[in-house]
Amino acid sequence: MDFSLQLFSIIILVLSAAFHEYMHAWMADRLGDHTARDLGRLTINPLAHLDWFGSIFLPLLLVISNTPFVFGYAKPVPFNPYNLRDGKWGPAKVAAAGPLANFLLALIFGLILRFYPAINPQLYLLLFYIVIINLVLMVFNLIPIPPLDGSKIILPFLPYHLQEKYFRLEPYGMMLVIFVMLMGLNAVWFFVSLLFRLIVGG
Repeated sequence: MDFSLQLFSIIILVLSAAFHEYMHAWMADRLGDHTARDLGRLTINPLAHLDWFGSIFLPLLLVISNTPFVFGYAKPVPFNPYNLRDGKWGPAKVAAAGPLANFLLALIFGLILRFYPAINPQLYLLLFYIVIINLVLMVFNLIPIPPLDGSKIILPFLPYHLQEKYFRLEPYGMMLVIFVMLMGLNAVWFFVSLLFRLIVGG
């Protein structure tokens, strides 16, 4: 990957992660909690969502390491679950809004690639990276380990005693995420590739 594509991939990652967090904020706001709005996080402006490690340092490190894809994250959007109108399912809806945003971006740009495959090769490559990066963000965030979105999505489906055990994993969440990044990248890439073929074809 040449330097211009590396730079573009980081820019797309930052913008996609910002949109991901904005949708968390938007859903929480729609459900009655205005914490994100009050903190200035109900915006697509990436500067409001940047995490200097997850949005800048980590993607650069992955680019330098020549990993098959670029990954990163933005600052999580804070919300108060007690303010949500839907007490049981509200937190799951807020969590699901982020991955859904990335899926919609991947779907929109992926369908352009599917139905207009004869576009300029450079434009095709740029759209390709938009789709791949958003699919990576979606799939990774759906892994059901705290603090990723997948853990909050499945929580309402669990009986109460299992929810309590699940909460006990929270202090070890980042270690589990790092473990998945080191050992589970092939599984993430499998699902990303599968979704890419379903959307784009080929």
